[in-house]
Amino acid sequence: MSHPGAAAAALATDPSPPSPSPPPPAPPPVVEWPEGGVLTRDWVAALESTLDWCSRHLPADRLPTLFPSALVQRLVLAAAAILHREPNLVRVDPRPGQSVVVVGDLHGQLHDVIFLLRDAGFPSEERIFVFNGDYVDRGAWGLESLLLLLAWKVLLPNCVFLLRGNHESKYCTLVYGFEQEVMAKYKDQGPQVYRKFLRCFEDLPLATIIAGCVYTAHGGIFRGTIVLPSKRSKKGKKGRKNKADFAVDPTSMRLGSLDELLKARRTVLDPPWEGQNLIPGDVLWSDPSLEMGLSPNNERGIGLLWGPDITQQFLRTNNLKLIIRSHEGPDARDKRHDLLGMDKGYTIDHEVECGKLITLFSAPDYPQFQASEERYNNCGAYIVLSSPDFATPVFHSFEAVKPRPPAHPFYDFEDVIDSDEELNLDAMDSGTSSQ
Repeated sequence: MSHPGAAAAALATDPSPPSPSPPPPAPPPVVEWPEGGVLTRDWVAALESTLDWCSRHLPADRLPTLFPSALVQRLVLAAAAILHREPNLVRVDPRPGQSVVVVGDLHGQLHDVIFLLRDAGFPSEERIFVFNGDYVDRGAWGLESLLLLLAWKVLLPNCVFLLRGNHESKYCTLVYGFEQEVMAKYKDQGPQVYRKFLRCFEDLPLATIIAGCVYTAHGGIFRGTIVLPSKRSKKGKKGRKNKADFAVDPTSMRLGSLDELLKARRTVLDPPWEGQNLIPGDVLWSDPSLEMGLSPNNERGIGLLWGPDITQQFLRTNNLKLIIRSHEGPDARDKRHDLLGMDKGYTIDHEVECGKLITLFSAPDYPQFQASEERYNNCGAYIVLSSPDFATPVFHSFEAVKPRPPAHPFYDFEDVIDSDEELNLDAMDSGTSSQ
């Protein structure tokens, strides 16, 4: 074993000057859309390498020199066209020999995303990936992280499934950094690029069912839609009927059905927290609790809290064995003393007769930018599901890639509430479509 003191003594007696630092590696070529318009594994691998290099060696506003705005928009539109055709609830039915990797929140931590893909094994015909959302915000490389995953989606649309998280919304990206990140990196083209991402967010599905027995979604379960027709207004002109107004009965709250989930309108910039289209907001924002029953999630101001009895009811009604949701990192769990912390990147929150409820978080050492000196130092994790029993999860925890390249935050992390609590609901879009 070498000793630091011996090395210092050798330097003291050696008159030769120190060796100069090696020059930085040469930049990769500018990314171009593949000839013929068909992505390949080599193209995606080169994209990953370029994005990694840019994050380490280029200022943020120099990214377009290697990844032009036109290419970003083309990739986003290509992925959005695929996502748009998928239903709200995607059925993922592995063939014999296929395994499924489930991934939780990523939050713009590009180097941890790259490590996860390599550690789990890249998507392939033998390995399906299901991502539970929250690709952007808080971390410095949300744009790069999401572009890499969109490229995998275009390459392998039947083996990579990208779900929406609550941060894939206009409100969250304005507050937690992604909008400013896009503007900083793409300057004059930023507004156009940002709008393309917002439209892509609207196309992201809400949930999956894997192998007929595992339900995954970002936040979790959802209430049923109960609407009561109000009195019809008088008929209008001949041949024209005035639509009835509908209002949600505030005293009724029941568990929603998968059929209702399939019929919900997901093309909203910000899932509404009131009105009749509540299912998207519930799926993206709800949290488990140890208290029985369904109740409004007053802490967040949107979504639900649900107890072990509701988990049991959801599993039994839909003939499922496992729920895998995400949405809560170490900061959120630090404020919730009724549930376990997120040190390992996952928790088992409910164990009931029909199965389990798991929270999965895949961003280690989160958040990247933190106001307090004491960090959570949490691990991230992913889950592997395999035959013959896809309802038996295998957990893989991992530490953050260190050191992270120097980077500046794109939001005021010292003033923003870390766990998405106390939302400014008045500032949220009332479900207005961007299209």
